[in-house]
Parts: sequence; structure tokens; C-alpha cells
Amino acid sequence: MAPRAETRPEARRMAKSTGRLAICALLGLFGAEPALALYPKKGDSDPHGGVRDARRRVIQGIDVSRWQDEIDWQKVKDAGTRFAFIKATEGGDHLDPMFRKNWAGAKAAGVPRGAYHFVYWCRPAKDQVRWFRRHIPRDPDALPPVLDVEWNGESAKCGKKIPREKALAKIREMLKGLQEHTGKKPIIYTDITFHEDVLEGQFNDHPYWLRSTAAPLHHRYERKQWEFWQFTTTGRVPGITGDVDRNAFFGSEHEFAAWRDGRYDIGARKWRGGEPKVATTPKPPATPAGLRTPKAAGATPLKFLPPGRIPRSARAEVATTGSIARD
Repeated sequence: MAPRAETRPEARRMAKSTGRLAICALLGLFGAEPALALYPKKGDSDPHGGVRDARRRVIQGIDVSRWQDEIDWQKVKDAGTRFAFIKATEGGDHLDPMFRKNWAGAKAAGVPRGAYHFVYWCRPAKDQVRWFRRHIPRDPDALPPVLDVEWNGESAKCGKKIPREKALAKIREMLKGLQEHTGKKPIIYTDITFHEDVLEGQFNDHPYWLRSTAAPLHHRYERKQWEFWQFTTTGRVPGITGDVDRNAFFGSEHEFAAWRDGRYDIGARKWRGGEPKVATTPKPPATPAGLRTPKAAGATPLKFLPPGRIPRSARAEVATTGSIARD
């Protein structure tokens, strides 16, 4: 996720050297990118083997903000991108300057998208609720919104941590505001430090989107489950110049579609109206072992004669040749 706009280090926007890119490309081809078969057009300028499980996930997407500049959303779509989270608002007075363009562009290209709000701990929660209600669209086809909770450590004006209980109260108020505004249960995005300081054991019925770019999530978080995994900040995706965050969804195609339709609560892992039943084909009546031909031969029932009896049609052949004639 993008830190506060006026504090993000410009050094993070510098391009990688040609030599390093070549080495990383080779690493990606030989083991560091096992998901190349799923997303052959995507890559990583600095891949890490510790997140290979995320790269194997079938459903992957991105998150973007002003730092990705102009985006060719059709190319992003053609690369296989299944979802995009787009920065909308921050604190109580900042609107990402690329939000409206990205929001419209993703929809036009057919990329499912959701908006995220970056929490600024030095503004009252009610101010931030008022601000994102003003700017985050209530599109019925949008993904659920995201509340991005991290410490504002890079901010010159708001770099200090606040007490845990105060942070939880603000989060609770903003989650409520987002859900009332959009009608959808918000996703919580967070990083390792903030989760450990504030979120362990909290809001467990909400979907969690966790960041870990160098190790499996269970090595970094005291959580039994996750719903989205931000596994790299150095991803490469056609249509975007430079690095972009890449993310993985935890579940199957069926679960992803049902979550989008509102039939499956991925945070609580509950189906609305019960989990759909999968139709099964009735099994044929059991037949004693050895009484059917192999499946390749049609699995038809076999008829056995009593021991010592030879079919009448074969007796003449036995008398003249000493064996049963073959077809």
C-alpha cells in the first residue's frame, strides 16, 4: 500500500539497474516464479522464494495508487489480472489524484475493482468517515471496500503510534462507516507490525489482506486464516510502468465468484443459505469382484459356465485342433 502522499520516499520509485533486472528475470524463470504457467505475462523485478505459495494461487490481482502513474487497463486485463484495489482516500482531506481515472479505466476494461481508504491516525475517525463517504462510489458491481491500517511512520506530522484501544476504537468506527456506505463488509489491510501491535485476535469475522513479501504468512502472523496476500511490491504487469504490488486470493474460482455475488462471506467462511450441494452421479449396483470385464472393455457382466463344461460350439474345435479356436 502507498504511504501518506507527502512522505513516500522518492527513492522507491527509482528503476532497477539493467543487470539486476536480467538476474531477476532468470531467477523468475528457474523456480522463483512457479506461477508463470498461470500468469506468463506477469513478473517480479526482485522475486523472493519465501512467497512461492502465493504465486501458485489461481486468482491474483494488484493494488495501485498515484505512484503507478498512467495505467493501460486493457493491457492489465489481458495479462490475466482478476481484481484491483485502487487507492481512493487518505485521512480526512486527501483524494488520490488518479483515483477517478483508475476507477473508470478498470471498469471499462472489465477488471473487478474495489476502493481503499488509508487511515491517518492524527485525524478523528468521524472526519475520515465523512471524507471517504464523499468520494468512494457506491457502485453495486464494485468489490467490498478496504480499510488500510498501518502506522504512519513515514509521516513527518503523524509518525507516533497511538494507544491500542484508541486505534481499535477508530478502526471500529471506520469499518462501520464503510459498511453502511457501501452495503458490503470491508476488508482490513495491514502489515506485520501493526497486526502484532493492535489487531491480533480482533475483527476475525472480517476478511484480512496481509502483507508479507519474504516469508509465508504463518511465519509472520498469529492468524489461522487469510483472504488476500500482498506477496510482492516489485511486481511487473503489462500496462503499468515500473513496480506494482501483486496480491493473491486465498480460495477457488467458485469461492471468488460467490464472494463477489454476496453468496459467500470469506471472512467468516460462511455461505448464505448454506453451502451449495454438488450433484453426484448415482453409482451402479455393486457386482461381485471378478464378474465384470475391465473398464476399457466396457465393464459388461461376465457369464461363467460350471467347471468342466465346454460350450457345444467349441467341442468340435477341441476335437479337431486340441484347443479352442480364436476369433
